Amino acid sequence: MAGTVQQEPAYVLHRRPWRETSLQVDVFTLNAGRVSLIARGANSARSPLKAQLQPFQPLMLNWTGRGNLKTLTQAEIRSGPSLNRTAALYSGLYINELLQRVLPAADPHPSLFAAYIHVITELSETDDVEPVLRRFEYSFAEALGYSFSWDVTTDSGVGVEAGQSYCYDPERGILQRPDENVRLRNLSGDTLIALASGDLESPECRRVAKRVTRVLVDYLLQGRPLHSRSLFSHVRRESNES
Repeated sequence: MAGTVQQEPAYVLHRRPWRETSLQVDVFTLNAGRVSLIARGANSARSPLKAQLQPFQPLMLNWTGRGNLKTLTQAEIRSGPSLNRTAALYSGLYINELLQRVLPAADPHPSLFAAYIHVITELSETDDVEPVLRRFEYSFAEALGYSFSWDVTTDSGVGVEAGQSYCYDPERGILQRPDENVRLRNLSGDTLIALASGDLESPECRRVAKRVTRVLVDYLLQGRPLHSRSLFSHVRRESNES
């Protein structure tokens, strides 16, 4: 999106220092997708922007510019939920990093933006983050063209059957017949059918859903690490040891 943009709903995905007193801010917006902005003077002690440009904070932004780096001209805070719990905070950081690293720049995804608002709200209200994350990861895959049906095989086009074993590949979905290139094998048909009905409560459904989305996310990242993932694992280990 070029020229001048006003009153654009947005969330901060990541920010970092830029030159002496400014910030470079990556934001996820409703109508412009992922955008990189320069917030001039925002890294100085007296700038209100430093406190305003925080992750998970609903914003209305104005900016100008035609290149890859736009110039932020105004930011207004809107009310929204807070991620105060540790698990919710690190889950939110994971989602932000996923969007920042994988989502193409200037590629609008209004349905994904709505899913982002929903996931932030859900994370603020629960201690059980796993089903919340799995639902968002599926919405993310759908937005990028990698959606699939848990209970339909893409190689044969037939429904998944209980008592049978299946495979998953991020480029092809659930498969009936494995080949040497398939990413994930030995998925229970019973579990896939349960997942298709929305079951993210049973331990086996959670385990399989996490395996599948992990393979998908790693494929979309193309070998790049997620710092939030390793940080969250470290925090969980410390919590279990205490």
